[in-house]
Amino acid sequence: MKKIILATAAGAVFLAGCADMNMSDTQRRTATGAGIGAVAGAVLGSTGGNAGAGAAVGAGVGALGGYIWSQRMERQKQEMEAATRGTGVAVSQTADNQLRLDIPADISFDVGRANVKSNFAPVLDQFANGLRNNPNALVRIIGHTDSTGSDAINNPLSVNRAASTRDYLVMRGVPATQFQIEGRGSMQPIATNDTNEGRARNRRVEIYVGERGNAG
Repeated sequence: MKKIILATAAGAVFLAGCADMNMSDTQRRTATGAGIGAVAGAVLGSTGGNAGAGAAVGAGVGALGGYIWSQRMERQKQEMEAATRGTGVAVSQTADNQLRLDIPADISFDVGRANVKSNFAPVLDQFANGLRNNPNALVRIIGHTDSTGSDAINNPLSVNRAASTRDYLVMRGVPATQFQIEGRGSMQPIATNDTNEGRARNRRVEIYVGERGNAG
């Protein structure tokens, strides 16, 4: 039993060491978390006579960083992919097991406005359906603008876009306590602001959904 735990601990140290090589910050945290989780899992598992199984569970928990990718999350990802097909909305799973929606301005908001556009509403309606079925979900909405105008205009505009998105979802029955909103103004462009196309890409909303790993 001690040999198993020591071997697992050695593996955790190896994982943490590997985390320094050719990895992004997220990947490095994931690898280190997996190693630490494996040690904890092995110790817990050994008390029940199955250190190997405990190590596997512990590694999974450590790697997730607090979020789990449950069947509900996978189902919601598939539903959102179907609902947004052809709209320009990008749906993905992040490295730390969050569902991410990148929503461009041409579907979400008019220039200089924070009102939810009519063609954005069906996407949010489908999104709300999935959230209502997942009370353990935590939702973070981040609004962005292009560089046109001053920070005095863009910063509150980005917050208002995030708030409008949240308010729409709350009106569709999602508890307000599940949301956190942020506005980044023009500080985080994903394209050049020197062209109309680039500015349109920068006017966007990002939505992240994470299911808590300690959910009952």
